[in-house]
Amino acid sequence: IYLDNSATTPVDPQVLDAMLPHFRDRFGNAASRNHRFGWDAEKAVEQAREQVATVIGASPKEIVFTSGATESDNIAMKGIAHMYRDRGNHIITQATEHKAILDPGKYLEQEGFEVTYLPVTQTGRIDLDQLRTTITDKTILVSIMTANNEIGTIQPIAEIGAICKEKDIVFHTDACQAYGKIPIDVEAMGIDLLSCSAHKLYGPKGVGALYVRRKNPRIRRPEPVLHGGGHERGIRSGTLNVPGIVGFGKAAELCREVLGAEARQIASLRDRLWAGFSRELDDIYRNGDADHALPSILNVSFAYVEGESLMMTVDDIAVSSGSACTSASLEPSYVLKAIGVGDDLAHCSIRFSIGRFNTEAEIDYCVDRFAAGVRKLREMSPLYEMAKEEAARAKTR
Repeated sequence: IYLDNSATTPVDPQVLDAMLPHFRDRFGNAASRNHRFGWDAEKAVEQAREQVATVIGASPKEIVFTSGATESDNIAMKGIAHMYRDRGNHIITQATEHKAILDPGKYLEQEGFEVTYLPVTQTGRIDLDQLRTTITDKTILVSIMTANNEIGTIQPIAEIGAICKEKDIVFHTDACQAYGKIPIDVEAMGIDLLSCSAHKLYGPKGVGALYVRRKNPRIRRPEPVLHGGGHERGIRSGTLNVPGIVGFGKAAELCREVLGAEARQIASLRDRLWAGFSRELDDIYRNGDADHALPSILNVSFAYVEGESLMMTVDDIAVSSGSACTSASLEPSYVLKAIGVGDDLAHCSIRFSIGRFNTEAEIDYCVDRFAAGVRKLREMSPLYEMAKEEAARAKTR
């Protein structure tokens, strides 16, 4: 059973059907402007550009195709920092961002930029008043992700956008986990740049996009990270991945068509999973903001159980102990530490991420398997036994 949809999703059959002709019959290079093979490829790319833009209320001309959200984030962070350096050198982000933002931030610090990493509350949201007081006359960019990839917490994006507009600061959001899953309107939310990736919404891996605002206000073209050829308005050079882009467009279209209904269905499965764990087990904790959360993510700490051991015990269900991009690390999740979770509980945490193709039967099976796995491991845990004995003594006092 696959419950790691925040790491990646299976390609929707309709997406695959849309892509297949572009591997053989319509294989042209979209930059080939002197024959029909190139024209057909360019037409397919422009259709996908419109499909991707429509999901967030943008113009197709504002969509730049990339290899994925990591590249989009790097273009946004480095490209905007360099293009606006004449106005200042201060960037604001948050401690729980994806590494695709945090690492470019560290890189820019080496170039002389000042980067502020805002702390978050115990639910994972930033404090808007703290954001306001952190802004200086040298601040040129604010980058705050729409929704966290480990705990699912959704940030107050519209309010952040309003603050940035008021202060005439560029606002970027990494919407990799949120795009196509919750409503996003770049105009209403004041978003100037937005990163997204196809493989998080039942599209192919290796293709993403960066939205760059063209008016009200017009954002300066980010300095490119890649040079050569001048593709995508000079922002991202390289031969376009036409099959991938077509798949991204189809995946975006499908998500837009079912967004509300699918979000409700997935949220009901997430709530069913949490209710099952709460019924079957004690000493469990939900991480994140239950009131402002993606429908798809449930992050749970199972006290007195080591997360990696639990995943090995329940080896027929695919889940994660954190972000797929940092799963090789033995360090506790920096996201959980940032929201105040201690190392012990952070090591006991599992991320369950639910998708389009999961069923109630799979959720119920997951509850049974993980409850049995937790009980088995706790039977071998002296810490759990000591905690229960202490609780029993406290009751008799």
